[in-house]
Amino acid sequence: MLSILGKPRAACDGPSRRQLLQAGGAGLLGLTLPKILQAETAESSLPPRAKSVIFLFLFGGPSQLETFDLKPDAPADIRGPFQPIASRTPGLLISEHLPKTAAVTDKLCVLKTMTHPYNDHSGAGHYIQTGHRWQIPIGGGFTTTPNDWPSMGSVTEYVSQRTGAARDLPSYVVLPNWLGGLQEKGQYRRPGEYGGWLGRGYDPLTTNIQKKDLNDNPYWRDCSDEELKYDIQGLVSPAAMTMDRLKLRQSLLSQFDGSQRALEASKTLNTYDRFQQRALDLVASEKTRTALDIQQEPAALRDRYGRHLYGQSCLMARRLVEAGVRFVTVHYDCVDGYSWDSHRSSHHLQNHLIPTFDQAFASLLTDLDDRGLLDETLVVAMGEMGRTPKPNKTWGRGHWSTLFPAVLAGAGIRPGIVYGETDKDAGHPVDKATSPEDLAKTIYYALGIDPELRIKNAEGRPTDIVDGGRPVLDLFG
Repeated sequence: MLSILGKPRAACDGPSRRQLLQAGGAGLLGLTLPKILQAETAESSLPPRAKSVIFLFLFGGPSQLETFDLKPDAPADIRGPFQPIASRTPGLLISEHLPKTAAVTDKLCVLKTMTHPYNDHSGAGHYIQTGHRWQIPIGGGFTTTPNDWPSMGSVTEYVSQRTGAARDLPSYVVLPNWLGGLQEKGQYRRPGEYGGWLGRGYDPLTTNIQKKDLNDNPYWRDCSDEELKYDIQGLVSPAAMTMDRLKLRQSLLSQFDGSQRALEASKTLNTYDRFQQRALDLVASEKTRTALDIQQEPAALRDRYGRHLYGQSCLMARRLVEAGVRFVTVHYDCVDGYSWDSHRSSHHLQNHLIPTFDQAFASLLTDLDDRGLLDETLVVAMGEMGRTPKPNKTWGRGHWSTLFPAVLAGAGIRPGIVYGETDKDAGHPVDKATSPEDLAKTIYYALGIDPELRIKNAEGRPTDIVDGGRPVLDLFG
């Protein structure tokens, strides 16, 4: 007999370290879950424009001069090697390597004037996904901390859970991996996408797709169906998650509950139990299993998105919002140097990064529109910074957070327009500069979440979900 925290359990060798890690890694044990906080303000009464958000995060910093802010009249040492092409938006010239997107710009708005002073990948990534500057100084860290600000997706999860409505899917999902998961053997967990001080109960459900080896980049190569199994991070595959295994985990968890109940007040435990049961429900949910099965999509549609990891993850995002998920983040992550952080040359931009984004993004907008989902889904595509107007000798560009674009579509966003003006070198905003705080409040506004909502932080102080900024209402029709 095995006794876990004083309760006997029949077993030969007892629970393995792996069993405990699987239960704990799923957030089921609650051993590191902070006290669940209560909101000072009731849920927003704003009418939502969007049921869901798909946030396409191009981590590393796509160059504005090679994507959506080409400057054909700039000096040769600034304008870059790519030629501009016309789009369906009057006056908007975009990269020759974005032909599919050029054909659908009548469905989207290009916001050219994103700007902030945080010229650092991790800090800027946190800033863009939360609307708050990271508490770590620039260059001071690469991984998430419990003191980080909660992401927009985590706040969306928080508000959704506050309604008390029964759901068999989470409100917040991250695809295809945690940010940093395909870089240097997954040692990085970049900040910005988690619940932070709000608590682990508001972290995203994250899938886990690995690469073949150190030099592999599945984002831009065709992937097999065997690779494209969107298993939940920290758990065995949905197909292998039998009810017997779930009951075994629940038996283990009930023993930990006994210890917890001896230490905590019943009100806290009720909340703890609710999240524990919520996690088990998600794993056992047939709707979760179905939504995460990319093979249910027609082959022709999968081909249209591209069989690469980025295209299939954008298609998965559409499946999830169609199933009822409210906030889906899709990373186009840095994979051991081959990323939008293009210091070295324009080679990978031209041959891999921009074409795969172009294919997946245009297909996503068209697919959502064909299904009648674009009107109720806000799509946002952007990086955390831009690139320097002047390139280096190999036509790579450095970090430049002073100016970079965001592309928005759906949920009442005015289609076929350009918002904001930039200078002749695509280096600075000239009109309508837009901060990460502005963007976060705009996304909350679209979701019907009051941008002035306040939530108690870890010290119990009412805290604005975004401090400063304003929703950019001119983006909406």
